[in-house]
Amino acid sequence: MTTAIATAVPALAAGRSIRLGISRIGYEVKVYFRQGDTVFFTFLFPVVMLTIFAVAFSSQGKMGVHPDGTGGITIAAYYLPGMVAAGVLLSGLQNLAVDIAGEKSDGTLKRLSGTPLPMLSYFIGKFGRVFVTGVLQAALLLLVARVGFNVALPADAGSWLTFVWVFVLGIATSAVLGIALSGLPRSGKSASAVIIPIVLVLQFISGVYLQFTMLPTWLQNVASVFPLKWMAQGMRAVFLPSDFAAAEQGASWSLGWVALVLAVWLVAGLILCRVTFRWIRKDS
Repeated sequence: MTTAIATAVPALAAGRSIRLGISRIGYEVKVYFRQGDTVFFTFLFPVVMLTIFAVAFSSQGKMGVHPDGTGGITIAAYYLPGMVAAGVLLSGLQNLAVDIAGEKSDGTLKRLSGTPLPMLSYFIGKFGRVFVTGVLQAALLLLVARVGFNVALPADAGSWLTFVWVFVLGIATSAVLGIALSGLPRSGKSASAVIIPIVLVLQFISGVYLQFTMLPTWLQNVASVFPLKWMAQGMRAVFLPSDFAAAEQGASWSLGWVALVLAVWLVAGLILCRVTFRWIRKDS
């Protein structure tokens, strides 16, 4: 009897934490969409950039045209996978790093630490918000690309299956790294100044705005250490024609490496979160 009770209590506590966490997802999503600057720089930013590139470079014609003048894809189609990958990074890493740093600075986390809210519930709310906003952002990007720029989306189930696992693994990795990086800014006011440049640099060296193999070899090797390069490569495998794989490092999509590198960063991010996360700053 005693053993059964001892087993049931943790299970009930875990169930309560999960229920509280799920209930916080709605709250977190509402708060997110009430912040105009956050919505623009994390939710709408990839859509804006896709539109700018598609319009600004439309006069250059199609990319990947065969010698006989056939084939090729539009500028919008070429930049779509990179913008989807960048959106994943923005929704997870930038969003959470800036948000949690602000909550530490303004005392929100300190107040929450004095309530019965379990840490697990807090993180379920944050992860849920990232997943919901990430899905909505990706859907908006695909809608704008298809309706606004007539980009042909994949018609086979295999490509969409690849999209799902790259997206889910990428959003989870970005979220845990965002939590880990939230301790880097010294205050909430400096969070954007610290986090946004990191995210911008990663986008420029990871094949989001520039063709990856155009970069110097040493810079390609540096970018290959970080997850965004692999997220962008995985998304290109989904949305670009198969012959574009020849322009990748190693002349292939290397989806096995995409999964491996993202999984390693996910585990590393979880460890960093466990080691570095505090309800309040040490210097508070």
